[in-house]
Amino acid sequence: MEFLATFRKGGVHPKDKKELANRQPIEPFTAVSELIVPLSQHTGSPAKPLKAKGDVVVAGEKIGESTSFISANIHSPVNGTISDIKKITLANSVISDAFVITVDSENPFGKWSLQERKEYTGAELLNLVKEMGIVGAGGAAFPTHVKLSIPRGKKVNDLVINGVECEPYLTSDHRLMLERGEEILEGILYVAKIVNPQKITIGIENNKRDAIDNLRQIIEEKGHPIEIVPLKVKYPQGDEKQLLKAIIKREVPSGKLPLDVGAVVVNIGTAFAIWEAVALNKPFIERVVTLSGESIKDKKNLLVPIGTKVEDLLKLTACEETDNYIAGGPMMGFAFWDTTTPITKGTSGILALAPSKKGRVTTPCISCGRCITACPMGLQPTKLYRLIDHGQYEVAMANHLMDCKECGCCAYVCPANLPLVHAMKLGKRVGRK
Repeated sequence: MEFLATFRKGGVHPKDKKELANRQPIEPFTAVSELIVPLSQHTGSPAKPLKAKGDVVVAGEKIGESTSFISANIHSPVNGTISDIKKITLANSVISDAFVITVDSENPFGKWSLQERKEYTGAELLNLVKEMGIVGAGGAAFPTHVKLSIPRGKKVNDLVINGVECEPYLTSDHRLMLERGEEILEGILYVAKIVNPQKITIGIENNKRDAIDNLRQIIEEKGHPIEIVPLKVKYPQGDEKQLLKAIIKREVPSGKLPLDVGAVVVNIGTAFAIWEAVALNKPFIERVVTLSGESIKDKKNLLVPIGTKVEDLLKLTACEETDNYIAGGPMMGFAFWDTTTPITKGTSGILALAPSKKGRVTTPCISCGRCITACPMGLQPTKLYRLIDHGQYEVAMANHLMDCKECGCCAYVCPANLPLVHAMKLGKRVGRK
């Protein structure tokens, strides 16, 4: 029996619900007439608009330029005309300026073909990653060129590729590993050329055995210097700190980054986007999105242009009554109601869950300690909640509030149904001021 690595402290085991979409191959979504492309769909500063209302744009053309080191370029996903520039609210409540692009109905999409192969230096690859606007595709949307910019004096021992996809319902990375395995592995090798690691490892949860077997077969055939580590099915296995504990047995200290323990973590979807940038000269203008949930009749994995409105995706299938929609997974995703909300670079899924049959009743904390047991960061959520509820934000910060990953494990196990994650977010926002 194969050993399954995992992190030790905390974690929960929600039903993974992967069967709802993991048998569906990726389908290209082309039924778009209008896109809403935000200038702030990444961690860091919003991009600066390079186009004005009435301008004609071409698929792959840069329409927004990064304004700081932690920022990302934005490109047009389609051929069309900018009909408006307006402020919108994204699923994560960020208010952003956005281009409204009317799609050219006769020639909507760009054509991408394999470029002549050439040898790039690490610096050239890093610059290409930056120019193509690539950000973390796992959800955080952190600019990838920043993560791969290794400061002088730092050394990367381990490049760890995150193929965990531990959130329930989501299967977009799973499908990519099954259908685009060769491209993903080449993308990983491009990353390796940038950061020059001593070892490359892919972590994949054991509920994706077909993906593990597929990638292992390609690695063996191609002779790639990459190892795959199967992981125990346990949430939040995909958090980079928990992933590093499981795979390289190192703990990232409080307030530090993976690079401080000699590691860099890159998502499977990000590696694929890097392959597209190098092999096709294609910016990050579309991504695979899981459309799932009990209220969705036909669950799908769709290759979707960035900026596509959720309402356009929902036209593909019957959607029954739901309490709200979720961008991302049910544990860390963002609930929203407005279906004109666009898909961004960090949107891994759109879920419509079955409506709750009974109202959510919140009761006082009973000091059961379940949240403490479940917390993978070793925090005391009940204590932090009490401090934040009483306005003692500085004390909460002193009790390592910033180490909270907002993974939702504490709220998942809380018998009192306390809004623990919401409190942590509030405490961080106020405590940082």
